[in-house]
Amino acid sequence: MNVLTVVTHPRIESLTFSMADHLIKGIKDNGHHTDMLDLYRLGFNPVLGIEDEPEWTAKSQIFSAEVHEEMQRLEQYDALAFVFPLWWWSMPALMKGYIDRVWNYHFAYGARQLPHKQVLWLSLAGAPVERFEKRQYDAMIRHYFNVGLADYCGIPISKFELFYETVKPTPQHVQKWQTRSYELGNTFFTHVETTGVVSK
Repeated sequence: MNVLTVVTHPRIESLTFSMADHLIKGIKDNGHHTDMLDLYRLGFNPVLGIEDEPEWTAKSQIFSAEVHEEMQRLEQYDALAFVFPLWWWSMPALMKGYIDRVWNYHFAYGARQLPHKQVLWLSLAGAPVERFEKRQYDAMIRHYFNVGLADYCGIPISKFELFYETVKPTPQHVQKWQTRSYELGNTFFTHVETTGVVSK
């Protein structure tokens, strides 16, 4: 199967890219294919302008050339993986803008939905787990990605994985996260064959 791995971080030497590299290796070692889409190096414009704002009463939509190209790219893959830092309890603005523009009306929701079998959201947070659990941020975030995005757009299997306290990690923590990222890639399609429910 083909996986599109979307990475969002301004620094290619970041921990985020390290996790993406190990995830990709795991996917490939399990006999699948994946391509990396680096949103920063792509130069993608995250601002949804009038040319891509949906015509809500129209039966079909016409999008800009940039968005149409990204929609065509998405259609080439069976599954998606997003790797990104968690900023303000959510995704970076560039990734949000990518979803705003590309996961658009009558393509990802409305008359059509996304065709992908599965999506993985792998995120890195600076805060400790206690800060998330205190106000139930962790449950809110998982619900947003797994249900608000994936399920709403027709992707039946969605998994959100969060690594905590990643700002000043020890080498041992980095190795643990790299191992886990590899495992997530190496078992990426396991649940496709065993379940059809959204992971919450």
